[in-house]
Amino acid sequence: MRAVRASTSIAAMTSIETLPALTGDVVTPDQAAWDLARRAWNLAVDQRPACVAFPADAADVQTVLEHAIRTGLKVAPQGTGHNAAALGSLEGTILLSTQRMRGVEIDVEARTARVQAGTLWVEVTDAASPHGLFPLSGSAPDVGVVGYTLGGGMSWLARRHGLAANAVTAIELVTPDAQLVRATPDVHPDLFWALRGGGGNFGVVTAMEFELFPYGEVYGGMLLWPYDRHAEVLHAWHALTETAPEELTTAIRIMHFPPLPELPPFLSGRSVVVIDGAYAGAAEEGAAVIAALRALEPEMDTFAPSSPAVLSRIHMDPEEPVPYRGDGATLGALDAAALDAFAAGVLPGSPLLFGELRHVGGAAGRVPAGGGAVGCIRGEYVLFSLGLAFTPEMAAGAGAGLAAMKAAIAPWANGKEYLNFVERPVDTATLYDGEDYARLRAIRAAVDPAGRMVGNHPIPAAV
Repeated sequence: MRAVRASTSIAAMTSIETLPALTGDVVTPDQAAWDLARRAWNLAVDQRPACVAFPADAADVQTVLEHAIRTGLKVAPQGTGHNAAALGSLEGTILLSTQRMRGVEIDVEARTARVQAGTLWVEVTDAASPHGLFPLSGSAPDVGVVGYTLGGGMSWLARRHGLAANAVTAIELVTPDAQLVRATPDVHPDLFWALRGGGGNFGVVTAMEFELFPYGEVYGGMLLWPYDRHAEVLHAWHALTETAPEELTTAIRIMHFPPLPELPPFLSGRSVVVIDGAYAGAAEEGAAVIAALRALEPEMDTFAPSSPAVLSRIHMDPEEPVPYRGDGATLGALDAAALDAFAAGVLPGSPLLFGELRHVGGAAGRVPAGGGAVGCIRGEYVLFSLGLAFTPEMAAGAGAGLAAMKAAIAPWANGKEYLNFVERPVDTATLYDGEDYARLRAIRAAVDPAGRMVGNHPIPAAV
């Protein structure tokens, strides 16, 4: 028998050894590739499943689920491993990584995209850019399309077009009983609703189709000032958000960068304040809307007509895994005191790398007809903060910084959190409206009575 690490029981290991061969691959704890295979995008997360399966296609996914049914193992679907800090124990669980299931098809005439389960947003934006068609993609190019969308999906076009989950037209998945189904508004409508916001609790998504939006180009970019300008910039940004048209979606960050040679010189060792975002319309209209911010004479200004590929990188998110601790909150209307409290939570010398406020509302704050389980963001702004965690001491400092930030902004938090920014285990009853949560639990009981699926944010079956 293979050597077994302490976190994997003998019974689970025996069950793994009877898993039929896949077109893809299975990595077990005794193999040299184990640490890389089990790695989450957040390197501070120590995932220890029974094994990691890398299916090559939907048939492989069915094989894994059939094996789980026979052996009593659970299955945790995962693409890139973003948001993995919310997962609990993976003891007795197959981590099913979809990262080898890649591919994008653009239907230019229908203005839709079809992606395989492990596809990254950069692959979609690169494929859509030549056609001037915009997906409701995330602010980081290496985020997985499926995981992001199942959690709602907040793009730079969110205030104009709502959440990415509501642009989905079809989802193909392997259900917990190992059946390959296609869910649409007309076929398996309850499952189609639950998946769009209910995460990985209802099966393993193998492909997804969604709308694209024909702009050609939008007006996007970033504005940057030195930190000592942060107060006036923050208040000017807030004033703009109070009157901004729905075409404009923006975020503001206070950022403190360590002096690292791999950073560009304009960021290395500096503290700055950055506004980024996009106007879903013509450049001259967008320029007029952000004129008040430009009047503050930013040190850097990259706002310009932008393709989907360009827009995916304006946030300057790292594109390689890093260790960190992060957390978020959804906020209502803000006032001057709220802005000052936010700024006080991320002072120079803070263990936080950045604190960010994203302006939502508009279409992102309305549930459209046919919307999913997360049909909108129930607030006006979303907070997210992050601290690096290369050492245990840094992780502890980041945790303290996050707690201090959330305490400072608590008077304006509404308790309606956005799934993709909840980087910790949480009672999922707090993430949904009461009726929606009851419906999600009933659907979970219908499709997964054995509780086989392990989602980032578990939704228990109704009893």
